[in-house]
Amino acid sequence: MLTSHSLPRIWLICGALAAGSGTVMGALTAHLPDSAFAVGGRAMAHNAMDMQMWHGIALVALGLGVATRPNRLLLAGGTGLLVGMLLFCGGVYYTAFTGQRISHMAPTGGSLIILSWLALAAGWARRA
Repeated sequence: MLTSHSLPRIWLICGALAAGSGTVMGALTAHLPDSAFAVGGRAMAHNAMDMQMWHGIALVALGLGVATRPNRLLLAGGTGLLVGMLLFCGGVYYTAFTGQRISHMAPTGGSLIILSWLALAAGWARRA
């Protein structure tokens, strides 16, 4: 069961996994032949990898920083970052390799990431 005390630990684990798999995606993006990507896909995959790495690091920092005093806005923001990163990066990677779009997956993930950062800002302001 998810509790306010287990979420920061989940963010730590998922953030580390995101950074590790982002490193793999960086290597694939750099070394796979052009034929492995759809038209323009290498640049798309590189951009998704950047987002994945930054948000993986953010999840680790967030998990370390709120473990003692999380509030609802911080919990919602961290969870939104995780889900948004998965949706956004997953959708962009899929398009980069197949050339097909999964309707609204990446835009929904990107919007969720933006809203999550706003929730985190409000949560930290409220905590201060």
